[in-house]
Amino acid sequence: MSAMKNPHHLIVFVLDRQRYALPLPVVDRVVRMVAVTPLPKAPDIVLGVVNFQGRVIPVINMRQRFCLPEREVALSDQLVVAHTSRRPVALVADAVLDVIACSAQDMIPTENILPRVEYVEGVVKLADGLIFIHDLDKFLSLEEESYLDHALGSRSPENRVQETF
Repeated sequence: MSAMKNPHHLIVFVLDRQRYALPLPVVDRVVRMVAVTPLPKAPDIVLGVVNFQGRVIPVINMRQRFCLPEREVALSDQLVVAHTSRRPVALVADAVLDVIACSAQDMIPTENILPRVEYVEGVVKLADGLIFIHDLDKFLSLEEESYLDHALGSRSPENRVQETF
C-alpha cells in the first residue's frame, strides 16, 4: 500500500479458508498449538485452558462462534494469544498469515454493511478479497464471561494446569 497516514496494523489469520484479523495492539503473540486442559463448567465456546508464562488462559473455539464446521484441533494449528479489556485469551487459528497495514479508507465499519453482525468490528477491502476484523471485547457474551469467571475461580490446587509454553 502507498504511504498512509496512521495505518491500522492487523494480524491476519485463517479459519476454514476465510481470512480474519485482529488489531495488532490486542495481540500478545502467536504460538504453535499445545495441549489444552479441559475446564469443567466453562461455556461451550471455551475448549479449555493453557498455562502461558504462569497465567491460566482460556482457549476460545472460534469455529463454534462463527458457525464453521467443527474439526479436531491439529498440531499444525496456532494459538493467537491476545487480550480483551477484561482478560487474556488464546484463539485457535488454522494458520496465521501476516501482519498488514491498511488505511482507514480500506476499512468499512460493520454497521455500514452488516448492522446486526456481532463480534466483527469491520471489514478490510483488499485487492484479493475481504478480511473480517474481530472485536475481542464483544467476543464473549456477559453470560459466557460470568460462566468463565466461575469456572476459572473454581479450579482447585490439585487441578492446576501444567505449564505448556
